[in-house]
Amino acid sequence: MDKSLPDTRPFAAFEWMLAGRYLRARRREGFISVISLFSFLGILLGVATLIVVMAVLNGFRAELLDKILGFQGHVAVYRSDVTPIPDYQALQEKLSAIPGVTRAVGLVEGQVMASSLRNNTGALVRGISEADIQKLPSLNNGNLRTALKEEGVPDVTASFEGFDASGGVAIGERMAWRHQLGLGSRITIISPEGPETVIGTAPRIRDYPVVSIFKVGMSDYDENVIYMPLAEAQEYFVTEEGVNQIEVMVDDPDEVDRYLLPIMDAAGQDMAVTTWKTRNSTFFNALAVERNVMFLVLTMIILVAALNIISGLIMLVKDKGRDIAILRTMGATRGTIQRVFFLTGATIGVAGTLGGFIVGLLICLNTERIRQFISWVSGVDPFNPELYYLAQLPARMDSWQTVLIVLMSLGLSFAATLYPSWRAAKLDPVEALRYE
Repeated sequence: MDKSLPDTRPFAAFEWMLAGRYLRARRREGFISVISLFSFLGILLGVATLIVVMAVLNGFRAELLDKILGFQGHVAVYRSDVTPIPDYQALQEKLSAIPGVTRAVGLVEGQVMASSLRNNTGALVRGISEADIQKLPSLNNGNLRTALKEEGVPDVTASFEGFDASGGVAIGERMAWRHQLGLGSRITIISPEGPETVIGTAPRIRDYPVVSIFKVGMSDYDENVIYMPLAEAQEYFVTEEGVNQIEVMVDDPDEVDRYLLPIMDAAGQDMAVTTWKTRNSTFFNALAVERNVMFLVLTMIILVAALNIISGLIMLVKDKGRDIAILRTMGATRGTIQRVFFLTGATIGVAGTLGGFIVGLLICLNTERIRQFISWVSGVDPFNPELYYLAQLPARMDSWQTVLIVLMSLGLSFAATLYPSWRAAKLDPVEALRYE
């Protein structure tokens, strides 16, 4: 081996030195350096955008799932003929005894019209006992006002204590705003399924005081749901001592399907059973499709930046033809030349990927502040809760997903260097020096 070359071992300091020199701009190579800069920025923006968008979609799904499962049970058990379940306490005990079931809750549900002096809207009434409503984390989340709290009683945490005996209802914050109601106001609930008269079915109309105002954080629930004491709901919907359905909570909602068989066995043949996945399948399938499509579309940004690396390296190879020929005549192998140009392109890819990861991480940690800033500057909320159901912009980075994005970016960047570096290694020194 020619001793004029200091060290020609694979990826030696000599090769790193040459790659670093090719990355630094000189006057007649300025255009090539501009292409390299755009390649770096393209990879940085592509990786950062992909990380942020996937984190927001993950957070959006997790928040929606948390809100939905905090409002609905994981499994709903009801009679196939849609009649009330009379002896529901015994069935609750059987369902609660199943391994993996955390609790079973009897409910009376019905669609009604909520009426006030200001508005008339559709609503869903959920009759539930005081003991069960206090176990719902989506309601007991600190965003609850009760009549007792409103009166200014010191050292009292707002809760549903005394809900069974209150004779009133709990409504969401957005429903209270839409109807211009406060604690102590009265709301009229109208059901079309009233008593039979000689001229047909008369609507059932009752007035109830508002004893609590809650905020789930999901606009669909805060605007359309009314909680009523179980005994009041049984009387209003004429279910006697029964309930419409029993909601079952399990310790692993994502694996709810494996609890179906024991729950169906305990419920009996005249009962129907559905899971939260079945009730919300269309919604969550749409989210999954959107996440996959966004991943593919945003990957194109990284691919375009990788193509810029190819074009920049090809131009660099043409410009450095004389240098390559001199190195070859001094004893540099084809492998040395190929590794030099590989390192040149790979450095751009690694630096862009690392920068994109840092930028994406910083944005994900401050998504809500960024949303508030954009809303303050533009005067328009870019994340309208009426459209997206949630009151704030969530972001949840998945470690495996982030690693996949980083590895994919590095893979595309390394692959982009293969053809230009191969072209450089194949360059014939005689042809390169013929007209020099």
